[in-house]
Amino acid sequence: MKIKFGIIIKLFFWYFALATIFYGTIVILFVHMRQIMQISETVVNRNYRIAAASKKMIDSLLWMAENERKYDLLKKEDYKEFFFSAQKEYEGNLVEILRISSGWGKQGDPWDDLFRNYQIHFAATGSEPVEGEGAKTPWLAEEVINEWIRKISKARAANEQEIESEMRVLSQTGRMALQAGFIGLGVSVLAGLLGSIYLGHYMNKPLQELRRGIRSITREGSIEPIRILTKDEFGELAGAFNEMAARLAEEERMRSDFISMLSHEIRTPLTSIRESVNLIVEEVVGEINERQRRFLQIASDEIQRITSLLNHLMQVSRLEAGAVSIRPRPLDAAEFVAGSIHRVTPAAEAKGISIRTEIAPGIPRAMGDPENLQQVLLNLLGNAIKFSPPGTDVVVKAEFDPAKSGSNLTFSVSDSGPGIPDEELTLVFHKYYRASGVRDEVDGVGLGLSISKHIVEAHGGRVWVSSRTGEGCTFSFTLPAVDEA
Repeated sequence: MKIKFGIIIKLFFWYFALATIFYGTIVILFVHMRQIMQISETVVNRNYRIAAASKKMIDSLLWMAENERKYDLLKKEDYKEFFFSAQKEYEGNLVEILRISSGWGKQGDPWDDLFRNYQIHFAATGSEPVEGEGAKTPWLAEEVINEWIRKISKARAANEQEIESEMRVLSQTGRMALQAGFIGLGVSVLAGLLGSIYLGHYMNKPLQELRRGIRSITREGSIEPIRILTKDEFGELAGAFNEMAARLAEEERMRSDFISMLSHEIRTPLTSIRESVNLIVEEVVGEINERQRRFLQIASDEIQRITSLLNHLMQVSRLEAGAVSIRPRPLDAAEFVAGSIHRVTPAAEAKGISIRTEIAPGIPRAMGDPENLQQVLLNLLGNAIKFSPPGTDVVVKAEFDPAKSGSNLTFSVSDSGPGIPDEELTLVFHKYYRASGVRDEVDGVGLGLSISKHIVEAHGGRVWVSSRTGEGCTFSFTLPAVDEA
């Protein structure tokens, strides 16, 4: 199978989409954070410094006016020095504002206009106070101070508006960055969740098919192909499984055909051998002594055992091929169970095992083929007696509970044997299965339960086992109940 889009490619595209969303969000956040830092830097290094320097300029102007008046009154040189100190501070702050705002020589810039007025005024009045009787020109006239303070206040107001505008932009940019971060995070989480759900669903469907195919082999013993749902690695795995299933089915068919053919071919000479042994035992060909009779009896028993095994093998082949006809008729549960118990009672008594029955009164009759179903119950009873220790009980139950089994009767056989390990419970109805703990201790080839399963399922029922190691087993099967209405 040619793989078009494999799992690795799909995972790559998914991770690429997540990485694109993530790093796209990072880039958007980086752009917004850079803008926020630029605005913050502008406000801190420009507007706030202009606001601080302009306030100092107003303080300097007021200090200059105050010292000028004090000098005019007291004629102390200290006030002149204070005036010139305030003048230098005013000039320094103004120059600092011009440098920060880059307003040198810009027409209409309020700080440049103030600087020009400053230069023009002090160039006209001089930097020293004029003494004498006719000195009427002050260093700074009150109207000049008021005019400069008004211009500085206006420029400060414009600067504060600019700060407010920048802060609004800063707030908006922060909100946009926060929104972009949350949107990017939400999209990333949503994409990751949807991608995980899609990939999980996409990968789980072929895995479910594969599990179904494996369970059909391990639990049900049937070999069935599975659906190929994708064209990637899972589809390739499903194709390989189907090839394996086809090969196993073909080998199983060949093995069944071989066993059926071998059983048929061996049956004829085995019948001749058995008849010959019987003729010798009956002394048709001459007298035999007691020792010869004992060995002939052993040979007859072994021939009977081989014949029974061949009959089981042929029955399994017929059941698997659907060649066994079922002739159902109403069966009384009590009579059905009693007939089977009667046939196994000698074997149970030989081991000191008692068989108890628990049949619910008033249960309806079952619908089934007596001959085939008798074999099912005999197989279960025979196994229970075989694996139960001497002196224990085997319990046979028949009950009708519509809440549990619908319109079916449930028959069960419980023993006190060693039980079956949990990991082997799904294998007990497979052909040739024998429990690992008793393979070397008890005779048998493991066909009885497989035959029983086919017979019960041919009646429309089901068969199962429940067991705990060391506490025995309970084999149960259901049969359709007869509608007595």
